[in-house]
Amino acid sequence: MANTEDGVPAAAVKSKKKKLIIIGGAAALVLLLGGAGGFMMFGGKGGDHAEAAAAEHGEEGGHGEAKAGGDEHGAAEAGAAFVDLPEMTVNLATADSQKPRYVRLNISLEVDKPEMAAIIKPMMPRVLDSFQTHLRELRPEDIRGSSGAYRLKEELLRRVNTAVAPAKVAAVLFRDIVIQ
Repeated sequence: MANTEDGVPAAAVKSKKKKLIIIGGAAALVLLLGGAGGFMMFGGKGGDHAEAAAAEHGEEGGHGEAKAGGDEHGAAEAGAAFVDLPEMTVNLATADSQKPRYVRLNISLEVDKPEMAAIIKPMMPRVLDSFQTHLRELRPEDIRGSSGAYRLKEELLRRVNTAVAPAKVAAVLFRDIVIQ
């Protein structure tokens, strides 16, 4: 068996070089794919191919909703409006032996049209009552973490849409949520 100058077998040197080339190639591939993904996500015009194809043919984009002009990602829809609710501080349900716990919320309601905001504002006492009634039954553990906040957001959206029907709220947005 042939040895190199260091006394290491030549087959072992070839094996190490092969591993190094494979690892280097895999690292280069990961960087290339990551860079391409980042370009598509942040800088490229390759967003939603279905919307791009529909835009070429003069159709409305995506999921049956017309997007605001110039906003290819749909972050701000045409005519969207927001209704800010007053800050709410509500005591949470706790066991008798525990000290009282509170949740402080700042919430905005997103509606599709400014006209909806005008319809919802007179119904705000009904909305606040529905929110506070639900919040008083929650325990601190129910709201903890992102999944707890998501469940709370979904329940509040259901309650606000029930309270303001036939008007419709698109989303409940938390500006601030603190459990004390």
